[in-house]
Amino acid sequence: MSQIGITVNGAEHYFDAELTVRELLDRLNLPCKGIALAVDGAVFPKSRWDEPVGRGWEIEVLTAVQGG
Repeated sequence: MSQIGITVNGAEHYFDAELTVRELLDRLNLPCKGIALAVDGAVFPKSRWDEPVGRGWEIEVLTAVQGG
């Protein structure tokens, strides 16, 4: 099986095996709480985080920031 290439917050990552969105966050030491995800510019709901990550996805991990 060839590697799966994914871009997360502008950085390219390559994995040897298929993984879910939740597993991806864990591998990259990103929190699963207090964040939102966008995949290819569209909101990716938490209800879909157990689905496999697609080859070539561009993922943005967004965190809420207090202040103003």
